[in-house]
Amino acid sequence: MTEYSDANLDPSGVSLQPSFDSRRSSVVSIMQIDQIISDDRINMETYGVSEMRDGFFDALFLKPEPLTPEEIEEKAILPKEFEKSHPLSPKDFFPRQLHELRSVARKVTTTRSGIRLLKSFLAFFLAYILCLVPTVSNWLGRYDYIMAISVILNHPARTFGSQVDGAILTIVGTACGLAWGIIGLLLSTSTLAARVGYGGILTLFLALFMASIAYIRTFFIRFYQAVLCAGIAVTFTTLAETSSLDIKWPKLRSYAIPWLLGQAIAMAVNCLIFPDAGNRPLAAALDKSFRTMQESLIIPRPRNTRLRRRLAKTFMDMSLAYRDMRIDITITRFRPVDVRELRNLVQGVVRALLSMDTDTDLFEDWTTPEIIVGGPDSDDESIDAGRKVARALSAPTREVLACMSETMQRSHAALMDLSGWRKHFGPPQDVSSDLVPVQVRFNNALAAFDAAESSLLASDTTESYDSQAVELFVFARHVREAAATIVNLMNKVHEMHLHSNSKRLNLPTYPPWKAIYRTNAQVRHDRGGVTAGMYQATFAEIAQLLESVKVGKEHRQSYEAITGPEEPSIRGQPASRRDKLGYRIWTVLHRLQGFESRYALKVAVLTSALALPAWLSSGSWWNRNEAWWAVCMGWIMIHPRVGGNVQDLFTRAFAAILGAAWSGAAHAAGNGNPYVVAVFAAIYMIPMMYRFTQSSHPRSGLVGCLSFTVISLSLRDHPGVSSAALLGVHKGLVFFVGTTTPIVVNWCLWPFVA
Repeated sequence: MTEYSDANLDPSGVSLQPSFDSRRSSVVSIMQIDQIISDDRINMETYGVSEMRDGFFDALFLKPEPLTPEEIEEKAILPKEFEKSHPLSPKDFFPRQLHELRSVARKVTTTRSGIRLLKSFLAFFLAYILCLVPTVSNWLGRYDYIMAISVILNHPARTFGSQVDGAILTIVGTACGLAWGIIGLLLSTSTLAARVGYGGILTLFLALFMASIAYIRTFFIRFYQAVLCAGIAVTFTTLAETSSLDIKWPKLRSYAIPWLLGQAIAMAVNCLIFPDAGNRPLAAALDKSFRTMQESLIIPRPRNTRLRRRLAKTFMDMSLAYRDMRIDITITRFRPVDVRELRNLVQGVVRALLSMDTDTDLFEDWTTPEIIVGGPDSDDESIDAGRKVARALSAPTREVLACMSETMQRSHAALMDLSGWRKHFGPPQDVSSDLVPVQVRFNNALAAFDAAESSLLASDTTESYDSQAVELFVFARHVREAAATIVNLMNKVHEMHLHSNSKRLNLPTYPPWKAIYRTNAQVRHDRGGVTAGMYQATFAEIAQLLESVKVGKEHRQSYEAITGPEEPSIRGQPASRRDKLGYRIWTVLHRLQGFESRYALKVAVLTSALALPAWLSSGSWWNRNEAWWAVCMGWIMIHPRVGGNVQDLFTRAFAAILGAAWSGAAHAAGNGNPYVVAVFAAIYMIPMMYRFTQSSHPRSGLVGCLSFTVISLSLRDHPGVSSAALLGVHKGLVFFVGTTTPIVVNWCLWPFVA
């Protein structure tokens, strides 16, 4: 039906207001539409005609706002402050490094980062000192430094639940790697024919195992620590001391026992030195979320893009905190089911706050007669109507906002009291955590607001409201919707504050079919490539949603993790034929073309190529220099998601060389004196452990830690300065090759292209 209303035509003949007589029930929708339409956006070719469809929607005829080249250029070009300098420019490089050094020093000395650094370094240093004690070293065997390596890979700078999870995974992974290597050794020496192909059999066993765990590394992130340690263990078993046909069984003991002792040291430090039972990360996420939401309630204010981004990040942080709580063992007053509901309510508040337009005129002084509401062509009736809306809604809306702010403060205090971390995070003690008084005040404020809004909507002057009056209505309505979400959040916090009084042990309750695709925060950091992994998961889920929209409307009951979109059909055939054997074979072959297969092939090629000298050379240099560490470093450094750029190549190569050089300097300074070596280790490993465990470049830090640990503890059997220096150079070359080769392989085979 098409309507024409001459009473609502302005002098130019354009209809500004549709008739409200026949659509009194959709007055709010018409107000929102009226907000969209303004005088400068109406297409003059339609003459203000709009099609009314029984309250479902109105067909609007809008033309885009005119843009000038100057406006486009101003919005497209970033300010000069965002311009980055050349990374190799000495003018900017050294000041930037000095600034970063000061920032790290301030962070370590004033925040929790110092405690985490203390725990990780202390565990490593204890293992390192034990390796320097001759009695302990002789009992453990030649590969006693594996104890320190074990501590590094599962360092105690994490929560108790993550430490237990890491200890189990690393031990199981090491056992699997050793077992597979033992099977390969037994088969390669079982018969005379097998002895002829001794090296080929071991290479085949190594390649198959590495390809298999590479698949697991790409698909199941939860097993990252297990497959990483399994790769190192199988490399050691098949490549260390295997130049002859005799199996050196004592080497397995000298690897397994130090590994178990390293995990025991890390577990002891984690439990005894500032233990974290998993409660603090959740408290930190809640504190950050509530502070951001409180800041967003400062209204009126101009639109703040940075604050909106922080609100959006809060949305994700709450999900991560809840998932990390359910995926590991925790000891806290919070129940997982309460945290899930709390997460949903906080995300509801964030959504409501993001929908609010904080730059409003509702709280201006509307009693001044000079205020012009509708512009130069507005009549007195429109001005009076807008002023009437503002006067009626200003005070109730202001009171609702004040109640919202006070509610968030008290809820914040109640949750921090419940977590036990209020002394560290805040808010101050003068902020009460009693929610009963603010509940009464909030209910009264909402009742007053609803009465004022209903009175305005029921009046006979609604038809004369212009776009600015509608904007005031819309803002007040958004405030009311946000207040409703905050009331729900307050009620939940009050319930938790009353019933959650005792600490409880929460075992992992995350669904296993989802948990294998997730891992805890510290492993996500140590693994590297967090941003790339987030992008991949996000795009995979988007692709799956698009496919589900095209295939059908059935609701997916089990929210299983997604590694890639499911193909709806093959060569135009309908999806109903998926039960055919041919289609199933096709899906398997098609899946094998994914990046997981390419990554597994790259790992097999890389490790086999680095292991070839062990079988082609008849000399003893491979075992003397422990060149099998090149294969281990290649396996550690090759990432499923990130290939590495030139800067990564130089940074990691420098870390490997620095570790070797510092090891040589430590032995040269005191001619192998263990006390001098220990001092050098402390000076070097404190910043390197920080880089590995807490910085945004963990893999270069891991290279530096492993390079120094292995080389410095391997030089003890060579007291001569010249022989130790030469051996240090050779082992440094081993780590250099193992560190840089994966980056080159990623450049050549299926490179990662942004």
